[in-house]
Amino acid sequence: MASRRVTRKWEVFAGRNRFWCDGRLMTAPHPGVFVLTLALICSTCALHFAFDCPFLAARVSPAVPVAGAALFLFTMSALLRTALSDPGIIPRAAAAEAAALEAGAGAGGGGGGGAGAGEAGRPPPRAREVLVRGRPVKLKYCFTCKMFRPPRASHCSLCDNCVDRFDHHCPWVGNCVGKRNYRYFYTFVVSLSFLAVFVFACAVAHLALEARGAGLGAALRASPASALVAAVCFLSVWSVLGLAGFHTYLASTDQTTNEDIKGSFSTRRGVSNPNPYSRGNACANCWHVLCGPLAPSLIDRGAAGGGRAERVAAAAAARHHHDRRRARPRRARPAAAPAARAARAARTHRAARAARRARRRGRALTPR
Repeated sequence: MASRRVTRKWEVFAGRNRFWCDGRLMTAPHPGVFVLTLALICSTCALHFAFDCPFLAARVSPAVPVAGAALFLFTMSALLRTALSDPGIIPRAAAAEAAALEAGAGAGGGGGGGAGAGEAGRPPPRAREVLVRGRPVKLKYCFTCKMFRPPRASHCSLCDNCVDRFDHHCPWVGNCVGKRNYRYFYTFVVSLSFLAVFVFACAVAHLALEARGAGLGAALRASPASALVAAVCFLSVWSVLGLAGFHTYLASTDQTTNEDIKGSFSTRRGVSNPNPYSRGNACANCWHVLCGPLAPSLIDRGAAGGGRAERVAAAAAARHHHDRRRARPRRARPAAAPAARAARAARTHRAARAARRARRRGRALTPR
C-alpha cells in the first residue's frame, strides 16, 4: 500500500514567514538586512584572515588565526541557528475553534436566551485573567490568530504571527526572537562581542608592529586593510557590547525586551508589580532562560520529526486497512421493542399460573 503523505502545519501556515528545504529552515518575509549582516561579518573576517592573521602568526603566535577561526565559526553557527529556526510560533486557531470561542463568548454575554443567541457572532472579550504563581496575569485576545495568547506571547506585525515569549523582531538576524531561539540570539550577541574585540585588537597590533621605526603613515600604506578592519570594528563594537550587556540584564531578571520597554514589571504610582516569572536570583534566571529545556516546535518543522510522523501515520493507516479487510461483519439481532418483551413475559406468566391451578384441580390444561 502506498504511504500517505501527512500535511504538516508549516505547509498551511497563514503567516508571512518563508520556509525552505522542506520546512527545515525558515526566515522572515524580508531577509535583506540579514544578508547584510552576513556580508558585513564575513567580509570583515575575510580581511582579517587574509592580512592580519599571516602577519601575527609569524610575528606573535600561530594560535592567533586558530582562535580567530574558532570565534568566527562559533559566531556564525549561533547567527544561522537564530535566523533559520522557529522562534516559538503559535499556530492560529482553526475555523471550528474560533467559531466555538466566539459562540461561547456570545452565549456568556447574553442576559437571556434570546440575547445569547443574537450575540453569538460577536468577538470574545479582549482579555482574560489567570494566576501565575499567585499573581494575576492578563491573556490578551489576538483578533488575527483568533485565540487568547499565552502569557508573555505577542503578535509580530512583520511576520504576522503570534510568538511565545516574544522578545522582539530583529532585522539583523532576519527573524523574530522568542522562546525557542532566544538562547541562540544571546549566544550570537555575546560571541560577536568577543569576535569584534579580538579582530580589532589584532588589527591594531598589526598596525602597531608595522609602525615600529617606520611611523604610522608607513604602516597605514603597508596594510590599508588592517586600518579598514580596525575602523569597522571600532564603530560597531560599542553597540554590540551594549546589546550584550542589556540582554545579560534581561536574562538575569527573566524579562523580555518587549516587557522591559512596556514596563510590565515596573513600579507604578507607588504600587510594586513584581515579576511572577523570576526565580528569585540571577543565576537561576539565567539557567532557566539560557539552559532550560527547549520547547518543541508547534508548526511541525524538521525533517526527522516530520518523516517519522509520516511513517507512523502510514503504518497505522495500513494496519487499519488490513484489519478492515479481514474483519467479517456480524449481523446484529434486531432488538425487541420493550412493549413486545413485556407482553411475552405476561403471557408466559399467565400460562404458568394456569398450569399450576390445573395440577391442583387434577385436570389437564387444554392448549388453544
